[in-house]
Amino acid sequence: MSEWVRINEIVAAPLLSQFEVSEDAESLLSPNATTRANVEALADAGFYFDAIKLLAHALPKREAVWWACLASRQAQTPDTDQHNIDALVAAEAWAHKPTEENRQRCKALGQLTKSKTPASWAATAASWCAGSIANPGEPEVAPPAYLYAHAVAGSVTLAASFINPDNPNEHMKYSLLQGANLASGGNGIIN
Repeated sequence: MSEWVRINEIVAAPLLSQFEVSEDAESLLSPNATTRANVEALADAGFYFDAIKLLAHALPKREAVWWACLASRQAQTPDTDQHNIDALVAAEAWAHKPTEENRQRCKALGQLTKSKTPASWAATAASWCAGSIANPGEPEVAPPAYLYAHAVAGSVTLAASFINPDNPNEHMKYSLLQGANLASGGNGIIN
């Protein structure tokens, strides 16, 4: 298996301080071990949501948002409304070209879609990667450095629930393979 060349925090401790894991998963974590070892330990024990949260915090912003886009794309159906289609397209555009214009479009569509879908969370994640989270005309407020990762994890796990409501864990396992591919320098597309 390839090295996780895109992960900046090799040791998991700094990342683990940015979010909470489930109580049962805590005993599996080893803050001084690698991020990869912790993600794999969580996944191997069936704590997919916790593994996704950790990996979302470990990936660089663009790759993390792209991971949310991949999950969101898989969750869309012919019944997906235009606002959510647009939110996903905006998030994909930001992941390819993280300009302020693209981020603002993501912010507007994330708010319009009200955080109810994977695409909405993907757009929100992109909007939280830089700039200000304040509304126009208000003093600028920089998002916390890790805020985007919460939205990415929400997008990826919500997509799994949309794709397989009876057993979202099955799709979360697949999503973790996509995330590992991104961490290894790939594009996240798994055949």
